[in-house]
Amino acid sequence: AQLVESGGGLVQPGGSLRLSCVASGFTFSSYHTSWHRQAPGKERELVAVITSGSISRHYADSVKGRFTISRDNAKNTVYLQMNSLKAEDTARYYCFAYNIQADRGYWGQGTQVTVSS
Repeated sequence: AQLVESGGGLVQPGGSLRLSCVASGFTFSSYHTSWHRQAPGKERELVAVITSGSISRHYADSVKGRFTISRDNAKNTVYLQMNSLKAEDTARYYCFAYNIQADRGYWGQGTQVTVSS
């Protein structure tokens, strides 16, 4: 089982990025997925969650109105559209897939997002 993130990079404040996370080796459509981030010296924090069938989405207060999580089960992919980026969004972003019934989860290796002028 594997999750591979992409789409990170260096962007100016106010800019946008779209992160992607492609899953393989497990039944992606049965897993809830989420994006997390970790800045240097800080704990990993939850950014956004989307349920397996895209019925529900939840966001951290710090990103509400700026970030959008979505998924395409046909492509085994979850996305994070990030708009109006701020310096405090700088972190390594990780995707996570979790199946409640199996009590099993998988992490990706992360992709770095740096917001700086």
